[in-house]
Amino acid sequence: MPPQPYDGCQDREIETLAEFDEVVSRHGTLARYRVQSVDLTGRTETLLGLDTAGAVFLGCPMTPRAAAHARTSGALVFPPVPGLPFDPYRGLVYSPDELFAGLDGGYEATPDALSYTWFQRTRSDGDVFSSMLRSIHDDAVSDALDELLAGAPVVGVMGGHAMARGTDDYAGAARLGRELARAGLTVATGGGPGAMEAANLGAYAAPFDDAMLGEALRLLAKVPGFRPSVTDWARAAFEVRGNWPDGGRSVGIPTWFYGHEPPNPFASHIAKYFANALREDGLLARSTAGVVFLPGAAGTVQEIFDSATPNYYGSRGEPRPMVLVDRAHWTQRLPAWPLLRALARERSMESRIALVDRIEEAPEALKRLGG
Repeated sequence: MPPQPYDGCQDREIETLAEFDEVVSRHGTLARYRVQSVDLTGRTETLLGLDTAGAVFLGCPMTPRAAAHARTSGALVFPPVPGLPFDPYRGLVYSPDELFAGLDGGYEATPDALSYTWFQRTRSDGDVFSSMLRSIHDDAVSDALDELLAGAPVVGVMGGHAMARGTDDYAGAARLGRELARAGLTVATGGGPGAMEAANLGAYAAPFDDAMLGEALRLLAKVPGFRPSVTDWARAAFEVRGNWPDGGRSVGIPTWFYGHEPPNPFASHIAKYFANALREDGLLARSTAGVVFLPGAAGTVQEIFDSATPNYYGSRGEPRPMVLVDRAHWTQRLPAWPLLRALARERSMESRIALVDRIEEAPEALKRLGG
């Protein structure tokens, strides 16, 4: 029997074993469900008694008997792909613990580093299978990110990776992330080191008092950057997480395209992509409450105008607030502000852009612009 048409409802996606058991108990069928990367090897007898017409199993380990029954009952079964350091069919975004598993043996042994090595090896070999796996993975991550952020007011915080721990700028970016999180916003960053890590750290620190953030900044300052040792840099972050578990929620959206930059462990949820273009557009598109741009270089300049373009054309509806921080940086060192202001002139986005001198002014500016 061919697969039945699918209505696209997210409530027909099963992403954990607990969800699988709940659906079976409540509905007694898997017809037209999508099951993503759930280990079903212990559910053979259950599967043999279920209707699976039109179901799709994406990377779900199961016994040969269960797989054969599912296929003959009208399901599509995409088996797990052996030998990969990542799961292309994953149903959830990553956690820091997942990407940094095995850090005690050095960063090079972690799934994050191994995935980058695989990407480096396959990105230019012309193998359609490898490019297909990357595309499936990134689409699955996008789907998981949409589910995670559904209905949440998201504010993007952009900035360069060069901002070092132990600096006043880093501390200011952390306080910014903390204030935004305490205001009920979900902080989303590019997920890397520097300004991105600082904003995610601030969101992580939101449930704690000022002393916690001060002590965390002191501990992190011992390892100012991810060079020369990603291992030491990441261990310092996990020391902070271990001292203050159950921190606040935020999102990091990094990429293996810039694999020399590790993801920071302070984002509670990490949506990591192979394709940087998907990552860049996805991060800005999901920043529904506006974007704060801290000082950065080429990547941050690109993000400013990637954000400005849909605001200019109105392709995402009402323009979203854009706040640029550090007048000297954005008018003298990298004069993006004059061009942004010229683009916005006499358009609806003109009232949604602002330039402020200090990080401390950014939350009020964002609020004033309607974020």
